[in-house]
Amino acid sequence: MSTLKEDVIIRKGVVEDSNKLSILYKQVYIKTYGKEGVSDEFANFIVEQFDVSRIENTIISNPNQIIVAEYKNNLVGVLEIELNKKCPNKDITAPELNKLYILEWFCNQKIGGKLLKRAELILKNSNIDEYWVWVLDSNTRALNFYKKHNFEKIGEAPFKMEKNTYNNIVLLKKL
Repeated sequence: MSTLKEDVIIRKGVVEDSNKLSILYKQVYIKTYGKEGVSDEFANFIVEQFDVSRIENTIISNPNQIIVAEYKNNLVGVLEIELNKKCPNKDITAPELNKLYILEWFCNQKIGGKLLKRAELILKNSNIDEYWVWVLDSNTRALNFYKKHNFEKIGEAPFKMEKNTYNNIVLLKKL
């Protein structure tokens, strides 16, 4: 009998994934950050950032940028890398791990690690030797995950939305 881990496929995102990605992004974002509900500020951010056409454009313009985890033809996780991003607190321009979202039901199945491994292979094959991520300082689950995967804290930086500012921990990983 197969296990969930064995049945998960890691592959590049394709335009046909855009609707499912939009829903996955929204669901994980609200579950992670909507601890006090969905404010106008959060709603505006979610609608803009996770718009289907925006996702389609991202996939078309850089086909290596989005990597998905698929289980029984359904998306269960996604990783998005943005190349040449200025780190918010250091004089570093390197790829940013923009998103690593796993549906709650599929957490603790090593899917996040598989997505990271695939992204790192793509980066290494492009002669890139480091990348960074910033994580909300209260998101201990994500911070512990990145520590386990050898990211090192290099500072903190504010993430400004419409009205509120959120403190983030900035992490860097050398490949």
